Amino acid sequence: MSETYDLILRGGTVVTPGGELEADIGVRGERIARIGDLSGASAGEIYGATGLHILPGVIDSQVHFREPGMEYKADLETEARSAALGGVVAVFEMPNTNPATTTPAMLQDKLNRAAGRMDVDHAFYAGATHQNIDLLPEMERMLGCCGVKVFMGASTGDLLIADDEGVEAVLRVIKRRAAFHSEDEFRLEERRSLAVEGDWRSHPVVRDVEAAVSSTTRLLRLARKVGKRIHVLHISTAEEMEILRDAKDIASVECLPQHLTLAAPECYERLKGYAQMNPPIREQRHQDALWRALNAGIVDVMGSDHAPHTKEEKARPYPASPSGMPGVQTTVPIMLTHVNNGKLSLQRFVELTSAGPQRVFGLADKGRIAEGYHADFTVVDLKRKETITADWSKSKCGWTPFDGFEATGWPVGTIIRGGFVMRDGEIVKKGGGKPVRFNETLEPAT
Repeated sequence: MSETYDLILRGGTVVTPGGELEADIGVRGERIARIGDLSGASAGEIYGATGLHILPGVIDSQVHFREPGMEYKADLETEARSAALGGVVAVFEMPNTNPATTTPAMLQDKLNRAAGRMDVDHAFYAGATHQNIDLLPEMERMLGCCGVKVFMGASTGDLLIADDEGVEAVLRVIKRRAAFHSEDEFRLEERRSLAVEGDWRSHPVVRDVEAAVSSTTRLLRLARKVGKRIHVLHISTAEEMEILRDAKDIASVECLPQHLTLAAPECYERLKGYAQMNPPIREQRHQDALWRALNAGIVDVMGSDHAPHTKEEKARPYPASPSGMPGVQTTVPIMLTHVNNGKLSLQRFVELTSAGPQRVFGLADKGRIAEGYHADFTVVDLKRKETITADWSKSKCGWTPFDGFEATGWPVGTIIRGGFVMRDGEIVKKGGGKPVRFNETLEPAT
């Protein structure tokens, strides 16, 4: 009697922890039941994957979906749909909403809002302030919390801890790895007068290399002092990568497709406000150093820092224009293009977008193609050529800085816990996303 599965992915090139292999994948329920030759097996559905690569589901561990408070430019439903269309199976959403995610009730509110509306699996960061340090241990233990986020520079409202005493106080009370936006607010304040009105090329002058380096140097010293793990987000400078290379015991490192693909001053001259983000896109020497660090293994994770603003907001003259750009839908085609161009291997891309998040954040059942894990897959056609357009990008903001980017490598299927959510560019299942599970906060058996 033949084995029976709910879904068989047949004939694809599967990227496993042991490398690439031609194999079938059998799925039962939400999990991978068998990897191998399943030519004699039957299934409720058989997906022919010949000529395609089946990657572990891409996890985007840094997004800003703007809900609650800024739904006019993005919300949990629209941006999760954009993620699924880009081949992303799970997102970790940031706390700088309005109100900010600074109490257990606000974190639970986001989880409640996500239920039945988000197409992809999800988790939420707890935002640290000077006023809520006593609440952070409770928040980081909540189901669906991916950890604590600290802004050392450039946030809105009270989501800012610029001083060493505040950062140290946060690190002392928490147990999980905290994520940091590392720019020195004191130096940023000193340099704001250097902004040239209407000239976005002055953005990396205001937010200079030293603002990033001094902040990250301070952060590493404080983390060592208290013996805690940290995750340093969106590194943009060559100098920081040199420092972080010698801190791999305590610090994990994130980089973004934007910093690996765009360079100043050209991006500001061409895109104007659409190129503005924090930390800023810098000169080519920094991009070159980021690529070197990525391929040397210093970088652990790739996020998108998806942060939509409306076209009207972005059209304001600098520095009145806000920082941030959408990216959750474009990470896969942009980075697969870099794979095809020889800038990194497919295995390294997988490490950055699935195995890396699993290791850094302690995912309980996601992050690799292995029997017993969630059946999360990003199915891609490595040879497919498409042009990224604003029309294809489905973020509510209605634009992408990569409009016109000619991609080689394209997501054609998003499978989450055994079911197709996106197939051939169409959403086929809505609102089925669930909270991500973490090793450090597993729910007790009932």
